[in-house]
Amino acid sequence: MKLCFDVEKAQGYKSPSQIARVLTEDWAAKNLFCVSCNRNKLQVARDNTKVIDFVCDNCAETYQLKSRNQPLGNKVTDAAYEPMIDSIKKNKAPNLYLLHYNPANYCAENLLIVPKFFLTLSCIEQRKPLSDSARRAGWVGCNIVLKEIPIDGKISIIYGRKTVNPEFVRESYNRFRFLSEKKYDVRGWTADVLKIVRELGKTEFALDEVYAYDEQLQKLHPENKHIRPKIRQQLQILRDKGVLKFIGQGKYQFK
Repeated sequence: MKLCFDVEKAQGYKSPSQIARVLTEDWAAKNLFCVSCNRNKLQVARDNTKVIDFVCDNCAETYQLKSRNQPLGNKVTDAAYEPMIDSIKKNKAPNLYLLHYNPANYCAENLLIVPKFFLTLSCIEQRKPLSDSARRAGWVGCNIVLKEIPIDGKISIIYGRKTVNPEFVRESYNRFRFLSEKKYDVRGWTADVLKIVRELGKTEFALDEVYAYDEQLQKLHPENKHIRPKIRQQLQILRDKGVLKFIGQGKYQFK
């Protein structure tokens, strides 16, 4: 994977935003790969394909690219709120490539892949409607709140200008592929509980430590009145899928 863009592709463009768009799209078309199968190159999606920038011609996985010239931070601006929520509920959201590049030399600094099955309702933030004076008055966009996604759902491909082995990236992706088979509400629960146990910062933890977050989970899932049984259910799912190991007396550890 090459880190620096082909700046010759931007000849004739004067607008910084146009230059950035042309260079990042060209770089992505040459360097992004499918994390779901062994394809080392993606196909550019047809023009006017909403929210989809690239497609794998082998397994049909879809991808969206978001680029910025500053560190990624905690939020990524996305498109319209309601279509995003709808795509999550229908399990049709694309995998999300997040690129941070240096505008001084047009080289990639960091690149993440957020698997589509980690995009849940908990990480989508509704933005304020555009003002009445705006061209699209009343339009409502959304942010993807990265801090609400467990670390397992933010897989580094380039970190500090150093590339990660694609096979390790694919293994990290496929470890949680089972989530793609779940309905959006089940995926949301599993991701939220996984995020909590990861944030405990331990390889071994007790069930009571997760129960301490029951109020937080209640706010995220107000329709559910049985939070603690739901926590136990999600820990069992993570155990059954080989992410956790139950070691007895209400204790678990990461495998």
